[in-house]
Amino acid sequence: MVDDPAILMSRVATGDRRAFEALVSRLYGPCLRIATRVLNDRSEAEDALQGALTKMWTEAARFDPARGSVDGWFRRILVNQCLDRRRRFKVVAPIEAAATVPSDLPDPFEASVANARARRVDAAMASLNPRQRTAITLFHGEGASMAEIAVILETTPKAVEGLLARSRIELARLLDSDRPETRNPHD
Repeated sequence: MVDDPAILMSRVATGDRRAFEALVSRLYGPCLRIATRVLNDRSEAEDALQGALTKMWTEAARFDPARGSVDGWFRRILVNQCLDRRRRFKVVAPIEAAATVPSDLPDPFEASVANARARRVDAAMASLNPRQRTAITLFHGEGASMAEIAVILETTPKAVEGLLARSRIELARLLDSDRPETRNPHD
């Protein structure tokens, strides 16, 4: 089987299931990470990824290799699915209920510290707007270039640069204000 994603995509456009399976194998893991980070919910991320894969299958003929890579094209579809799902989110339980959900992981001290930091980062990421969260996730989490992110977010690389700068400043502010030693004890 060919490894070139553009060739695989042209085969998917003709209904080649094996080419589609090869692309799914290539895209699934990294894209699930993106969707989970953007949506902050694994189940919703899996649903968004499924929707994006379905769209890739049905709209494969729309892929134009002259306009970018298969990975970038698919990430754009995925991010759009995520943002659409995000707009439809309905709160079904108070957020306070999440604090009482026990972890499935062992709880040694080092894991506890790492988990606390990860929770702070996740909470800070969750408070960013969806475009900021998407840009940070793609750039730092997936190694996408500003040009690739610009295509996905339908903007310019310069706008992505500004979006990333504002996102980093906001994350730093949120993480600094969340550190126990920076909180006011009288709050």
